[in-house]
Amino acid sequence: MTGRSVRGRMWSRMVLLLALLALVAAAVFGWNDYHRFSAAPLNVTQQQESIDVGRGTSFKGIVAELQRHGLSTANPWYWRLLAEQMHVTGKLHAGEYALAPGITPRQLLANMAAGKVLQRNFTIVDGWTFAELRQALAGAEKLQHDSAGLDDAAIMQKIGAAGEAPEGRFLPETYAYVKGDSDLDILRRSYAAMVKTLAALWPGRAKDLPLATPYDALILASIVEKETGRADERARIAGVFVRRLRDHMLLQTDPSVIYGMGASYAGNIRKSDLTTDTPYNTYIRPGLPPTPIALPGKPAIEAALHPAPGDALYFVARGDGSHVFASTLTEHNRNVDCYQRKHCQ
Repeated sequence: MTGRSVRGRMWSRMVLLLALLALVAAAVFGWNDYHRFSAAPLNVTQQQESIDVGRGTSFKGIVAELQRHGLSTANPWYWRLLAEQMHVTGKLHAGEYALAPGITPRQLLANMAAGKVLQRNFTIVDGWTFAELRQALAGAEKLQHDSAGLDDAAIMQKIGAAGEAPEGRFLPETYAYVKGDSDLDILRRSYAAMVKTLAALWPGRAKDLPLATPYDALILASIVEKETGRADERARIAGVFVRRLRDHMLLQTDPSVIYGMGASYAGNIRKSDLTTDTPYNTYIRPGLPPTPIALPGKPAIEAALHPAPGDALYFVARGDGSHVFASTLTEHNRNVDCYQRKHCQ
């Protein structure tokens, strides 16, 4: 064997060894790069709060969507390997998924496999009218607006409450929803929540209330809701109206008059408005108005069912959100002079 042939075989072995070392190095680099990918945050920007996976989208399509939005520049095979390792290939659910800052590919795939879709919140504010509720629903993003074009009666029929007036029937709370849910779903749930709340609170009401039905309580609660936003005053104001009902006095509540004026209300009540007859003018019509005048929250309902004791029959706003109470008309007139006409003695 010549020296040249020995050197040739040694060179071949060295080349093979170098090639094997290069393959091992590439494999180690690839494996480490894959692990860095799986644990590194996606490229989430402030403008990207979610990603929407449509029904029937393939795994390849999901990865392409992530890359199209610039969320990932990784090799698509890394995504495939990660999904195989997590045993979620073919188990990813359609829907909208949150892209919180710092979310990793592993976390995103886990959310998709669990169907942990993005939830949004819609809050019904205490004291809104039903018209204001409808307006707010119309502006809620990612919500299907199935009530658009329906009148109030048609909406009530759709939610299973045909024939009922909608005002006051929906409990102010925060309701979670996901993309594709209908505004009718939120109305249906908030209606059911109000029914449940009234059913729970009505049996424990104070004795001898001048309220014949839970609906009467809802009407009174809506007046309390519009008269004050202060928690420490709700029961006192409810007490005033309960005593006036017992004594067959006119309620004389401005929010009810305003509600009856509808679109003609321009920010102020004139003397002529107090003498104009509407079903809601409690300055000339006795008893409660025919329906609630707003959506009362649970605290206002509790106040209506548990009014504070006392002898006050009047109250007037101080101008700072609070009220001053009086048991006689003479005292009340002095309070009106002081706090509204600024003629304090």
